[in-house]
Amino acid sequence: MTRVAGIDCGTNSIRLLVADCTPETGELIELDRRMTIVRLGQGVDKTGRLAPEALERTFAACREYAAVIKELGAERIRFVATSASRDAENRDDFVRGVLDILGVEPEVISGDQEAEFSFTGATKELTGRDDLAKPYLVVDIGGGSTEFVVGEEHVRAARSVDVGCVRMTERHLVVDGVVTDPPTKEQVAAIRADIEAALDLAAETVPLAEARTLVGLAGSVTTVAGIALGLAEYDSQAIHHSRIPYEQVREISERMLTLTHAERARIGVMHPGRVDVIGAGALVLLAIMERTGAHEVVVSEHDILDGICWSAA
Repeated sequence: MTRVAGIDCGTNSIRLLVADCTPETGELIELDRRMTIVRLGQGVDKTGRLAPEALERTFAACREYAAVIKELGAERIRFVATSASRDAENRDDFVRGVLDILGVEPEVISGDQEAEFSFTGATKELTGRDDLAKPYLVVDIGGGSTEFVVGEEHVRAARSVDVGCVRMTERHLVVDGVVTDPPTKEQVAAIRADIEAALDLAAETVPLAEARTLVGLAGSVTTVAGIALGLAEYDSQAIHHSRIPYEQVREISERMLTLTHAERARIGVMHPGRVDVIGAGALVLLAIMERTGAHEVVVSEHDILDGICWSAA
């Protein structure tokens, strides 16, 4: 058994998992899992740079995580950085800051590597279940990008495309620095057009139509699941491996795009940092289900973070 710490730094959030892993048996015992909304990707789509305030929010979370890792005594740390830091001109500032705080250099991984980690984390527990047909299509809807992976026990095909809840919100819903509340039909149509174009790209590499089980990862999907389940507050145990039918996803997606900021903020499972981006995120999930013909999405709380820990172990 090896005690490891995995950190996943995305466009919208940074997350930590400290776990005891036994690769021989496939057992992962979670010791601490936490998430902080830092919006590292704030403005990257427009400026090509990481904003100073976004870097400072991220470094503050890193300092908190460093204390947890030290307290729990993790033997190995792996820090993986995704879409926003891949795109930024000043990514060296980000790398230096993380190295100073945590003592490890962030690995700015490719979209294909990101997809590999997501698939491992999401499907390792599903092995042996006969109620979920293979192949799996794992979709990880992030802030800046969405990863598509098809596979059985191992990855067969993967593709990362540049549509995510933050990127779509900033590109289409922000007018004069303010998020349109609620968005217009024209804005929603523009997001949908971008998503459909991205699905066309993904389908060039990943056989989307061959998938028999859709597995959805990350905050947009888990938030939709929490709303569908009628939870008063976020409950990861209730959400993990829940199965949300297409009709509920469609209804929730449409509702998120018609509510005001204040109305979305009052939803019990809604993280404050997700209030403005959930509409775009839910729309990505809906479009994927319609393109693949999925009748339901199996929601996983175990994702790239678990895959990072497995790779560290």
